[in-house]
Amino acid sequence: MRYLTESEYALGSRFLFLSMAIVVIQKDLVTIEKETSIKIKEPYLELLQKMEKRAFLERKQLHKYMRKQNVKVISLEKNDTFSSYLYVCQGREEKRNYFNPTIRKKVEQIIRELMENTTTFSSQYLTNS
Repeated sequence: MRYLTESEYALGSRFLFLSMAIVVIQKDLVTIEKETSIKIKEPYLELLQKMEKRAFLERKQLHKYMRKQNVKVISLEKNDTFSSYLYVCQGREEKRNYFNPTIRKKVEQIIRELMENTTTFSSQYLTNS
């Protein structure tokens, strides 16, 4: 049975998967900084840093909305196949189980979105100059 509204769930899940995407971006930044076989690291680092900044700004906004609506997402359990999260909103609770490959796809989708938004802004800036 569904206890959260669609907008409450959308808010919580976007926050959850965006937070996961930030972790992936941060790990990629560290990997590229330490990787010696990459000839020119700076463009990749700059792109990832811009994506990280954009993601932090969005997550900050989401967190503000979540506080207003009293929405929380709590990690319950993880195994090789599934991860469980508890969505809490104004005393109502709903447990969601996610297939780990589905989580990966959602995080990848957010990373692509951040990449496109970052490069679209840069290319618009270059063409308007």
